[in-house]
Amino acid sequence: MPQQGSLTTEQRSAAVDLFEQGIGHHAVSSRLGASVHSVKGLEARFKIWGRAALDSKPTKQVNSFEFTLAAVRQFLDGDGTLLELALRHQLSSPKLLGKWIRIYREQGEEGLRSKAKGRPKAASGAEPGEPTEVEQLRRENQRLQAENAYLKKFGP
Repeated sequence: MPQQGSLTTEQRSAAVDLFEQGIGHHAVSSRLGASVHSVKGLEARFKIWGRAALDSKPTKQVNSFEFTLAAVRQFLDGDGTLLELALRHQLSSPKLLGKWIRIYREQGEEGLRSKAKGRPKAASGAEPGEPTEVEQLRRENQRLQAENAYLKKFGP
């Protein structure tokens, strides 16, 4: 049977049944004809959530900056592995904590703060579609430079 990229509902249920029997992800993968990567990810979620790993979550959980920073610092201080800390903090996956740690190492604390979503607001005081004073001055400057260059070339 060819290996698949993701698991069907039946495969997930069967995999969790096999995990409960103590069978590892490699054996489950070969029994179900599914990719090892997908089964390993399900096993990691199963270790955290048990059978609740089968339930789909309708919304994305949002964690505060303080919570995220505390979890990252616990890992960096050696207070546990990714899996242990994910279990302790009831995170959806150890990969989430790994992502936070990578962001923290690359961007520092500010990288963990939530960012504003969507398109940035227009400059204050300007109506939508109306150029700001700076834009008007730039255009006028360009027009005058072009006029000056023209007069130098064809003027007396």
